Amino acid sequence: MSVDDVLCLASATKLIASIAALQCVDDGLLTLKGDLSKVAAELAEKQVLTGWSENDEPILEPACQPITLEMLLSHSAGVAYDFLEPTIGKWSRKYKPKDGKKRKVEDTFIYPLLHQPGKGWMYGSGLDWAGRIVERVTGNTLEEHVHERILKPLGLKTDAQFFPVTREDLRERLVDLNPDDPKGLGYAVMGQGAEINGRTDGCFGGHGLAMPAPTYLRITQSLLANDGKLLKPETCADMFQNHLAPEALSGQQGMLASPLGPFFRVGIGEETKLGHGLGGTITLEDVEGWYGAHTMSWGGGLTFAWFIDRKNDICGVGAILAKLPLDGGVASDLKDVFRKDIYQKYGAWKKNGEV
Repeated sequence: MSVDDVLCLASATKLIASIAALQCVDDGLLTLKGDLSKVAAELAEKQVLTGWSENDEPILEPACQPITLEMLLSHSAGVAYDFLEPTIGKWSRKYKPKDGKKRKVEDTFIYPLLHQPGKGWMYGSGLDWAGRIVERVTGNTLEEHVHERILKPLGLKTDAQFFPVTREDLRERLVDLNPDDPKGLGYAVMGQGAEINGRTDGCFGGHGLAMPAPTYLRITQSLLANDGKLLKPETCADMFQNHLAPEALSGQQGMLASPLGPFFRVGIGEETKLGHGLGGTITLEDVEGWYGAHTMSWGGGLTFAWFIDRKNDICGVGAILAKLPLDGGVASDLKDVFRKDIYQKYGAWKKNGEV
């Protein structure tokens, strides 16, 4: 394996889509808190699923306020993944088309809202919608936007493609192209969840991008330095603030205390207060010997992890080389080793004057 091999980013794609959406804010094409109904009428039409009737019919109520870009980027819009939330999962099993056709974002995430916009928190398709909105307001595909507005300003090769990876120069370096995964869906990263890649039509900003780890690292370094190459300095700084309203923050805390909590905490202990920024989970306080306050972190599938700690001036990207069938427990332990061991090494480097 080479350091320049091409990786399936899975949900680590979300940071890239967040940057693209915020560039549209910088360009005056979108606002964080504005109504998105003119560019995403499908979102404006969604109702909230509150339960099921005695006849097993969904009980729906109108949304109390418009969905905003800030809500999509912070997972507080109510557009939950059907595989994570039982109520939405039931709706999906009953009403979602089962013909196996490839579909665009707006035809894939057709579920009702889990909660009122801005009034709760659940991980979901917000970044897929945000990426689609970028396409609509710019007139370019999300992939074209990533090439022109994210990679080229950093002096990087355009070594990135949304599924399916068809460029031969990328396919020959694609880590997930193996006998167990001949289509390069990303099973070694996403497990069975990778099957969604075989049903997508277009660019999905929540999970569909592939690129080399050094390219991803360079993007995180730009955000760490706030060098102005990707975003206005004030926009970049705002990414690392908590963007959950009180009710949404309460909803997030409930999820963190649930059985899904360890997944959403991305290796951070229960004693640390968390929020959500415009791109990932945010620590709301220092973690002794580790993350500083307002560190942003997230990952991709079971094997990819990243963090940006602006207070301690360090960022990192870790990708685990996995063999199918994937041992999720081992993968989780290795990600924790990556996240924490680098701080010990960083401390030693600083002590020896090497950084």
